[in-house]
Amino acid sequence: MDKQMMRTTITQLRQMALFAVGVSLLTACGGGQSGMKMGDDEFAVMTVTASNSAQTRSYPATIKGLQDIEIRPQVSGFVVKLCVDEGATVRKGQALFKIDDTQYAAALRQAEATVKTAQANVSTLTLTERNKKMLHDKQIISDFEYEQAVNNLLSAKATLAQAEAARVSAKQNLDFCTVTSPSDGVVGTFPYRVGALVSASISDPMTTVSEIGDMYVYFSMTEKDLLNLTRAGGTLKEQLEKMPAVKLQLADGTMYEFEGKIDAVSGVIEQSTGSVSMRAIFPNSKNILRSGGMANVIFPYTIENVIVIPQRVTVEIQDKKFVYVVQPDSTVKYTEIQISPLNDGQNFLVTSGLKSGERIVTEGVQTLSDGRKIIPITEAQKQAKYEQAVKDQREGNLATAFN
Repeated sequence: MDKQMMRTTITQLRQMALFAVGVSLLTACGGGQSGMKMGDDEFAVMTVTASNSAQTRSYPATIKGLQDIEIRPQVSGFVVKLCVDEGATVRKGQALFKIDDTQYAAALRQAEATVKTAQANVSTLTLTERNKKMLHDKQIISDFEYEQAVNNLLSAKATLAQAEAARVSAKQNLDFCTVTSPSDGVVGTFPYRVGALVSASISDPMTTVSEIGDMYVYFSMTEKDLLNLTRAGGTLKEQLEKMPAVKLQLADGTMYEFEGKIDAVSGVIEQSTGSVSMRAIFPNSKNILRSGGMANVIFPYTIENVIVIPQRVTVEIQDKKFVYVVQPDSTVKYTEIQISPLNDGQNFLVTSGLKSGERIVTEGVQTLSDGRKIIPITEAQKQAKYEQAVKDQREGNLATAFN
């Protein structure tokens, strides 16, 4: 019984020892800035190199249709019918509203009657002029009497022209009682409903039709950013053609599936903000974009000759960033670096403080001090040590697992 208890106790102690080793390893390779530490003086290092870095910058933007056309009536009257619903997609010439046309239909009938009267008068005076001409040729009537007949005919023709013009105007007013869409697009809200009295002088339009086959996206860029894009020179058209395609981040944070193209740049810099208004055009075949919406234009660009380092290798003190640079004698130097305000959340873009070819410590930076001598190892060596330690711990090789 005592032997059994002793074996049990030894097994438990061995399991506890293995557990302690596992905890030690997990702690050593845990997240955070300190990283993994395999030995008292061994520290993983990396050699930094300068390269070109592809970055993006976001600009708040407003989405507009190619055309946002206010729909206003051209005649006065009561709205008697709404032909479409709010938000409907319409085609050019499609009816949107009906205005009471009673008075305009009556005016057209009256104008048509006036035209017929004038036509009849012209026909009568035409016969009279022919008769007078025959008598004048036979010298039966005087010149004055014939000229009077000619003038009466000309006056009747002028009256007919006026009547026909009035008929055209009356017909147009009657047609205006059906308010149609001037272009393809999507209609907005309806502030006026059936029974509302509208006229050409109303303060608010009856609705707005937004042409959204393609969409304009307006945003502002700083003068400095614009200079970086246009420094190569050339005509404005050539500069626009050289600008990269841009992407659009929608209000819900998702990326719009189609890319856009910068097609216009303002020639005036807004002095109060130092920015330049720009416009990009995006296809909208699926009608996802809506006029008046908000988004972010994602503008790609390349930073040349920059050093990129992981954020975890830095130490921050009073808003300043530092790294440990390995010297030729394997001591470390506490070095301040300058970084770009742009980052992807994982890496920093070093603008000064480091040179290509220098080595920096990448793990255990929180435990280092300026001037300390270390044994530099590569990231690959660190990973190999970690994998071997895990294997030894798993297989119960306690002696080697602690090394």
